[in-house]
Amino acid sequence: MSTVLSSDLYHWRNRYLLMRHGHSEANRQGLIVSDPANGLQAFGLSPTGQRQLDDVTSHWLHAVPTRIVHSDFLRTTQTARCVAERFGLTLEPEPRLRERYFGAFEGEPSEHYASVWEGDTADPDHSRQGVEAVSRVAARMQQVITDWEARTADETIVLVSHGDPLQILLTELAGKPLTGHRCQPALEPASITRVGLG
Repeated sequence: MSTVLSSDLYHWRNRYLLMRHGHSEANRQGLIVSDPANGLQAFGLSPTGQRQLDDVTSHWLHAVPTRIVHSDFLRTTQTARCVAERFGLTLEPEPRLRERYFGAFEGEPSEHYASVWEGDTADPDHSRQGVEAVSRVAARMQQVITDWEARTADETIVLVSHGDPLQILLTELAGKPLTGHRCQPALEPASITRVGLG
């Protein structure tokens, strides 16, 4: 799956391929894994996720990437490594691309996402149960792009992150209220959304 987003927030200098990690062991087990203590060393790609990455890299439908920047969680690192090996790139870990932290829901079944998202619709600054506020996620994700825009030009940069942070970022880039980030079309595992230069 690939989509293109236009945004007026930047006079774009680069193109970005926003990639969600492939299907993971956390997805397979239906668990929330957002704490670096759990996600950095465990819960990598599932066999399904590895097949997804093999298919994406074998049938690449985008501009050839010049950089690959990724969340340092295991599932995103493994996803990035598949792309890096395909194009001969060096991995560039970026902690600001990490999963949104879900606080007290860490390790709980994924159906708890719904209660967090319900709170998001009323207040993008809420941090109930220790959850990272949508506004904080948006700020750190957008800052990654802002920094790359200041550093370089005419590059194709793959940013590998997680479903919730990427949907929040895309909502921010579209200039829409962060309270509606779940109205953004769902990002499937291993999907890519292009923003920036055409």
